[in-house]
Amino acid sequence: MQNSQKTVVKNSFGLRIKQKLKKFKNQWDLQSMIIPGVIFMIIFNYVPIYGLTIAFKQYSVTDTLATAPWVGLENFRIIVTDAAFWESVVNTLGISFLKLSIGFIVPIILAIMIYELRDGIFKKIVQTISYMPHFLSWIVLGGMLISWLSTNGLLNQILETIGINSNYTNHLLDPEKYWWVATLSDVWQNAGWGTILYLATMAKIDPSYYEAAEMDGASKMRQVWSITLPLLKPIVSLNLILTISGLLNSNLDQTLVLMNSQNISKAEVINSYVYKMGLTQGDFSYATAVGLGVSIVSVILLVVSNQVTKKLNDNQSVL
Repeated sequence: MQNSQKTVVKNSFGLRIKQKLKKFKNQWDLQSMIIPGVIFMIIFNYVPIYGLTIAFKQYSVTDTLATAPWVGLENFRIIVTDAAFWESVVNTLGISFLKLSIGFIVPIILAIMIYELRDGIFKKIVQTISYMPHFLSWIVLGGMLISWLSTNGLLNQILETIGINSNYTNHLLDPEKYWWVATLSDVWQNAGWGTILYLATMAKIDPSYYEAAEMDGASKMRQVWSITLPLLKPIVSLNLILTISGLLNSNLDQTLVLMNSQNISKAEVINSYVYKMGLTQGDFSYATAVGLGVSIVSVILLVVSNQVTKKLNDNQSVL
């Protein structure tokens, strides 16, 4: 009986393989279009995985991946006892949680405000202005911020005009202000761009929902709360999952531009620390070990956040 069942399973499996191969052959012209992408992924995404072995070796530029001596978990033991690394972790989490609490909500609010505007020149101008910072590199944005936050910069002049600031200071040199500078400048750059997915989702909402709500006497705020936000829940959940999974991946470009010798105690994040240890000091094994640890934690955060949002969406995953 068991042999006959195994034979049936084997035959059905073979039949499915033949059907897939036949389908692949019939669609060869279409299937061949993905071959360059597959080759690219293998070369740049899968082959480099072998390089993670550096985290378990004492690697130097005079070694190869094969000849570098194994040291086991020694690099990870050093990480645990490295005070500078844990300081960068604290800074990363502090900045990331501020970006999550502010930068995640602002695009939703901005998208709803843009959606509620009448179609016309003003709406297009608002969208263009909000998108514009996203297309500027951090070299440009950083130069603007360094100028605006300097002693005689735009911010101090505005504060003096409204009677708030009496002492001119360089805000970018103050470590206690850096987290807010990094957070608000990141929101400034990405808030407008972050509205695209929300606006695309809201464009698909049936207008009859709003018409029925308006006939029932619902205000604009009630329509947003009872119609717009519930229908945005899937895309909001997806963005939340991706944001939470990236909590340990701070913006390296932003950090390298805005960090200086005065605010480094609050500006040094994991990515900049790995950059400094790996490329500046040449400790490739240690930097790889840190990167591997961050990747593992990010995957855990991705799974956990997906499970949480799944429960909030009636056990339906958005991934």
